[in-house]
Amino acid sequence: MPHAPHPLDADAVRAWCALALDALGGAREEIDAINVYPVADGDTGTNLYLTVESAARAVDAVFDAHATTGPGSRPGLAEAVRAMAHGALIGARGNSGTILAQLLRGMAEVLAATAATGAQEAGDDATLLRRALRRAVESAYEGVARPVEGTVLSVATAAAEAAEVTPGDGPAVARAAHEGALTALAATPCQLEVLGRAGVVDAGGKGLVEVLGALAAALAGGPGAARPTAAPARGAHDWLAGGCPAEAGGPDVPAGDGPAFEVIYLLEADDAAVARLRARLDALGESLVVVGGDGLWNVHVHVDDAGAAVEAGIDAGRPYRVRITHFGAAATERTRVHEPVQRAVVAVVPGEGLAALCAEAGATVVRVRPGEPPASGELVQAVRRANAREVVLLPNDADLRHTAAAAAEQARAEGVRVALIPTRSPVQGIAALAVHESARRFDEDVVAMTSAAGATRHAELVVAERQSWTMAGVCQAGDVLGLIDGDVAVIGAELAATAETVLDRMLAAGGEMVTLVLGADVPEAVADRLQRHVRGGHLAVDTVVYRGGQHAARLIIGVE
Repeated sequence: MPHAPHPLDADAVRAWCALALDALGGAREEIDAINVYPVADGDTGTNLYLTVESAARAVDAVFDAHATTGPGSRPGLAEAVRAMAHGALIGARGNSGTILAQLLRGMAEVLAATAATGAQEAGDDATLLRRALRRAVESAYEGVARPVEGTVLSVATAAAEAAEVTPGDGPAVARAAHEGALTALAATPCQLEVLGRAGVVDAGGKGLVEVLGALAAALAGGPGAARPTAAPARGAHDWLAGGCPAEAGGPDVPAGDGPAFEVIYLLEADDAAVARLRARLDALGESLVVVGGDGLWNVHVHVDDAGAAVEAGIDAGRPYRVRITHFGAAATERTRVHEPVQRAVVAVVPGEGLAALCAEAGATVVRVRPGEPPASGELVQAVRRANAREVVLLPNDADLRHTAAAAAEQARAEGVRVALIPTRSPVQGIAALAVHESARRFDEDVVAMTSAAGATRHAELVVAERQSWTMAGVCQAGDVLGLIDGDVAVIGAELAATAETVLDRMLAAGGEMVTLVLGADVPEAVADRLQRHVRGGHLAVDTVVYRGGQHAARLIIGVE
C-alpha cells in the first residue's frame, strides 16, 4: 500500500534525520571501503554517520524540549532545520562530514527563513526544496577552499540541477534530486582519475546519495521511497568498461602522499577573523574546509604542522574540540591484521587518569571530552577496535544509557556478542573491571561484573552553575552539590566538608571500601583529609584514591 506524501515540516525533518542515519549505518562499511580521496584513510562512511547522528540528536532534543512544555507542543520547521544544521556543524567529522554539514546549513538557511516569515504556501514544498538545494550547493562551494570536481560537490550540484527541472510536488522534486545524484555519482571516476584508477565512485558522494534518498523517503511518507524510480545508474566499473564521456576525464589528483595530519576544531570567531584564517590555513595545507557562520565555525584542514593549524585558530578566535589525526598511524591501525580475541571490555571514561586506569586493566577506552558526550558511532568504533568475539560495554554514565544501547545493537548486527552493563558512574565501572575474568564463561563473567557494579553506590561532587531548586533545597551559583546515586543530597560551601557529609551518609548504610576519584584541579590535600575522616569514623573501611582527571565532577566517590 503506497504511503501518503508528507509535507515539508518539522516532523519530516526528524524523519529525514532518522532515515539518513539508518541508511548511512547500513552503507557505512561500503563507503569506508571505497574511500580513496582526498586521503585513503577508510573512514568517510563512519565520519558521515557520526555527522548525521549529531544532527539527528539535535533535532530530537528540540522535540523533547517541546514535549516538556505540554501535550501537543511541537517545534516548527524553522526550529527543526536550525537544530539539524547546528547539530551537523558541531558534530561534523572529516572532509566529507564537514561539507555535508555545510550543505545542510545552506538548506536550513532557505527553509528556516521561509518558515519564519510565513511565506511558505500549502503545496509549494517543491519550490522551497529547489531553492534550498540550490543554496546548499552555493554554500558548500563557499566553504571549500579549492573545490575539486568528481567529489561530493559534483554530486550535490547534479542533485540541485535535477530538482530545478523537475515538475511536481515536494516528494517528486526530492526523488529527482536523489536520482540526479545517483547518475552523477556513477560518473565521478571519469571526473577524478584517482577514483578511476581504483575503480570506485567518490565515497563522500555515495554518502550524500544515501542522505538524499532518505529525504525522498521522508517526504514520500516512508522508507520505500529511498529507491529511485528511474533505471539504476551505472556503477563505476560499468562507466570505465564502456569508456568515459568525451567531455569527462578530470585531473589526476594524487591521494595518499599528502600532509601527515588532519586537524579539525570548532571555532568561535567573527567573519573578518575567519577570512584571515582561511588564507593562512590555505597556505599551510590542503583539503581546507571552513563552514558555519554567525560566530561559530567548523574548521577542517590537512597539514604537516598540526600545531601551526591550531595556533592559527587561536589567533582567529577561540578554538575548542580540537581533533588531530595522524594519517599514517590511523591507516596502519586500520590495515593491520589481528586475530580476534575471545573477549574484551569497552569502557567510557571522562578523564585521562581514569582512561589510563581502565586501559591498564585491559579495557578498550572511549575518552569523554568535556561537554562532548560520545555518539553511538564512537562506541561502535571502540567495539570494532577491541577486535573481540565477545564484548562487555561499560557506559559509566546514566545519560549514556540510550547511546550505549544503540551501539550494542549495531555491534550485535555485525556479529559481535555484546553485553551492556548499565554502569551509572566510573566507580561502578572500576568495580566491574576489578572482577572481570576472561577465562570464565561469558554469561558468568557478565553476571559477576554486573553484581560488582550494582553493589557499588556512587556519588559526585559538582559545583552549581546557577541558582536552582534541588531535592536538598535551593542552591546558589558556586555552591558545592553532593549527588548520591544521581540525586542532590547535600549542599555545601566547600568541597572537602561537603564530601565528608556525603561519605557519612553513604557509609551509614554500611560499606567495606571507599573509592575516591579526584577531578582535574582537586589537590591531594583533599584526598588526605577524606582518608583521615574515613579512618576516624569508620575503622573497618579501606580507602583507595585515584587521580581521575575528570572536569565535570570535582570528586567521584564509590562505596562497596
